[in-house]
Amino acid sequence: MTKSALITGITGQDGSYLAELLLEKGYEVYGLARRLSTPNISRIEHILDKIELVEGDLTDQISIDNAMRVAQPDEVYNLASQSFVGTSWNQPLLTGDVGGLGVVRILESTWHQCPDARVYQASTSEMFGKVQEVPQTENTHFHPRSPYGFAKVYGYWACVNYRESYGMHVSNGILFNHESPRRGIEFVTRKIADSVARIHHGLASELHLGNLDAKRDWGFARDYVEAMWLMLQQDKPDDYVIATGKTHSVREFVELAFSEVGLDWEKYVVVDPKFVRSAEVELLIGDSSKARRVLGWKPKVKFEELVKMMVTADVERLSQ
Repeated sequence: MTKSALITGITGQDGSYLAELLLEKGYEVYGLARRLSTPNISRIEHILDKIELVEGDLTDQISIDNAMRVAQPDEVYNLASQSFVGTSWNQPLLTGDVGGLGVVRILESTWHQCPDARVYQASTSEMFGKVQEVPQTENTHFHPRSPYGFAKVYGYWACVNYRESYGMHVSNGILFNHESPRRGIEFVTRKIADSVARIHHGLASELHLGNLDAKRDWGFARDYVEAMWLMLQQDKPDDYVIATGKTHSVREFVELAFSEVGLDWEKYVVVDPKFVRSAEVELLIGDSSKARRVLGWKPKVKFEELVKMMVTADVERLSQ
């Protein structure tokens, strides 16, 4: 019997890779997509004929309920969010409405309309924020340092409560930073890759960045969506840290990116105070041993390969 899946945030980086994965596995794929005057479908344009988009928004319960009725999903993947940390400081209420209350709306709709559906919630390493231990595990206490982070904490605990109160199959994926050529241009990794490509082609002369010493655990998004799917194939729901277990600084990312096009990064990078977070998250590194043990998951793409992939994609895109 063919399974049905509903993906919120299907037009984003993770949503597009997840949609491809589920199609490969024979799923009927539905995507909740906001109505925009200029549709944001570039990441899923190549599969539009294979999926069904349903208009809706995580701030609107009626549209979520309608999407549930249309899709009748066996699995729900809630990936939609205002996911840029910097913007969360400028739009804290919207970030909380989507990243916090939006999760409750998804859970309520699933519980009342498709109670047997399994739910995946996109949680984040930003919940750890000012880290209480290194590396971070499923048992590490949260100390978020942004509206994005604390909105996600709200969503995380909502999932735990619906799981414990109603017996729903709800799992939190605490994903550490995961990137790809489909990453939004506002995120630091894609900003670096795009700027390197522009400088290489003579279209720019500088790259303005904030804290070069901030360290992150970076993996490849396509590897991470596989972990999402694996969580919903388990008999029992649970929460899992998904990470490489290796940390790299922004400076390392910059050095590797510029070296891919044979340039000295120090000639082009400008440290700009306006890009430094008001409450910086200095070090995030995850311990994914539980996911490796229970799910059989492990990352396939190494950091160096990821940087090369992103720079190469932007160099080729701009050459056209």
